[in-house]
Parts: sequence; C-alpha cells; structure tokens
Amino acid sequence: MSRKARYRARRIGAVVIAALAFGAFILLNPKAYEYASQLGFANAKLPDYKLEQTKADSLLAKDVLESLAVKDKYTETKYYRKAFYDNWGPTASGCNTREAILVRDLKNVVYKPSSCKVQTGTLDDPYTGKTIEFVRGQETSSAVQIDHVVALSNAWASGAALLDKDTRYEISQDPLNLLAVDGPANQEKSDQAADTWLPSNEAFKCQYVARQISVKYKYKLWLTPAEKLAMQKVLADCPDEPTRGLENQ
Repeated sequence: MSRKARYRARRIGAVVIAALAFGAFILLNPKAYEYASQLGFANAKLPDYKLEQTKADSLLAKDVLESLAVKDKYTETKYYRKAFYDNWGPTASGCNTREAILVRDLKNVVYKPSSCKVQTGTLDDPYTGKTIEFVRGQETSSAVQIDHVVALSNAWASGAALLDKDTRYEISQDPLNLLAVDGPANQEKSDQAADTWLPSNEAFKCQYVARQISVKYKYKLWLTPAEKLAMQKVLADCPDEPTRGLENQ
C-alpha cells in the first residue's frame, strides 16, 4: 500500500472512531446532549447566575418593579430563537397563538370561510396610536405583527437561559407577553429593552412598562440597571399603574 493510501486509510479510521465515540456519548448521556443541542453549543454547562426575586408589596407596577433583581446581562451562551419555540403553538380554539392574539386585539374581526383564521380586522395600535386595517395576504399581513413585549433575546439575557425548555416556550406563547402591533414599529423595536426603546404613543408607555414588569416578575427575570432606571422614570408619571395578569402569582 502506498504512503498516500495509508494516510487516507488512517483518516477514514479516525473519522469512524470519532463517530462511534459520539454515538456512544449520545446513548449514555441523552439529556446532556439534548440540553446542548437546545442551546446551540457543544459543551453545555449551567451558568453561575441565580434567579432571585423578592415578594412584591402590591400589584402596582412601581412596587413590583422594586422587587425585581437587578444584574448585568447574561452572555455566557448565545441566544437563538429556537431555544424558545419553532412555530406558534396551538390553542384551545384549534388555531395557533398568533390567531388568538389577533382575535383578542383586533376589532370587527372577520374570519376566513370555514376557518378560525382572521381575514380582516381593525387594530387600534398601542405602539403608535394609529388605526390599522388588517387584511390577510402575502403582501399585507405584515402590517400587523405579534410582538413579544419582553423580547425573547432580552428574556434570554435576563434569566431565561437558566429556565427549562418548557418554561421558555411558555414565555414565547404567553398572552401576557404578546401584543398585536404596527409592523414597522415592531421592527423598529426589535429586541430593545425599555432603556433604548419605548412606544411613540405617550398614552401607552405606562401600560407597556407595566406589562414588561409583569412578565419579568412572572418568570423571575431580572433587569439591567439601565432598564430599571428607564422604567422608574416612566412610572413616575403614573404611580398607580397596575401590573397585568399577576393576581394569582
């Protein structure tokens, strides 16, 4: 056998051995491999951060805000959307979560024939204050988008990376964390937190911040110092603003 042939044989053998070793690891450590795959990195390890939260004195947003932990962003593992969900999940109505939020937030809803999907409706957009006529279609549906009030990348960096997959999925589908909004405004917001983005609609800023606080409290997520300061400034103008959906927490 020539030197070149022997070298090629050794390379093939090394690949086969590595594949067998990897297969054995998966069989012996399925949970570790599943966790690593979910988070998108090979050497999964639990971070050192802890989820901390004190009991709020009331259900006012300003009081719940003071109960949230304040830390820097968690950046040890990279965020990716599939750590939360692949697609909108089903609801009791038989349609997916997106349709359920459209039905909740739009007025004058008309369904597609023999379907629970929304064909048309009117949105009083909370982010801009505009009235938007929604029409389902390839070129028109994006005029109204479903926003995660606490952006999923923000949730990841403020504690969701420590949560199990089922809880992360719940964050992504929770109506408390979802709003039908103006598409361009949603794109502008992207994954920004309250310290860098607030709705242009002044009348909705207090509700928006209160809803973010509610989501953070419900799932034991923390705030950065800049986020908390921005929220405090907003709530200074509405000290009686209630939280949302925390009555049974």
